[in-house]
Amino acid sequence: MDAADLTRGASGASPLTGPGAGRILIVTAVAAERDAVLRGLRGSAAFEVVAGGAGPAAAAAAAARALACGGYRLAVSAGIAGGFAERAAIGSVVVASEIVAADLGAETPEGFRTLDELGFGTSRCGTAAPLAGRIAAALRAAGLPTVVGPVLTVSTVTGTAATAAELARRVPGAAAEAMEGFGVAAAAVASGVPVLEIRTVSNAVGPRDKAAWRMKEALEALEAASSVLLEVCL
Repeated sequence: MDAADLTRGASGASPLTGPGAGRILIVTAVAAERDAVLRGLRGSAAFEVVAGGAGPAAAAAAAARALACGGYRLAVSAGIAGGFAERAAIGSVVVASEIVAADLGAETPEGFRTLDELGFGTSRCGTAAPLAGRIAAALRAAGLPTVVGPVLTVSTVTGTAATAAELARRVPGAAAEAMEGFGVAAAAVASGVPVLEIRTVSNAVGPRDKAAWRMKEALEALEAASSVLLEVCL
């Protein structure tokens, strides 16, 4: 069962919205992201927002700890990210169609092999697709440039054009790269909770050029996107 299946009850209806449906967990990496999300949510008690730390392991631990308390209808990995050239421009919002652990696998003489290809599990997680589509439409209606596509989770941030090109080849249509999404997704799927990932782009994936990063603008976009999430999910 993937996250899309979890969005449908036995009757086919979505349990993600409506009175008494439970809270929504949002996991960010750092406090600055958490605070931007909280500003956008305007104090809504329907959401729990935690800064779980950087990287997939920290994100998985934080999400699992929160989800163990029960009562959540959705888990969201949120924060800023790098955007792939010609897919997601700086300042845009990316809503994940799929969450991919892009460097989880093995190097071989024939090239990189994914966890799926090795037969050890999966490095991909589907998202709550109908809800993701509604959120993307609402973001665009609010005037926020929005892309829907795979978001990659990596343990090492990309720093070269060659690596960026290899990741784009490995995951066609990849829109953004971050470090926590698959960790949150793994915890959510283990808890039977649908998952989303929403990212705002602060820089291009590739050579590290800090002078070109737009952290302030990305955090402002994250706040605005969180306001839209509030409107869609309540």
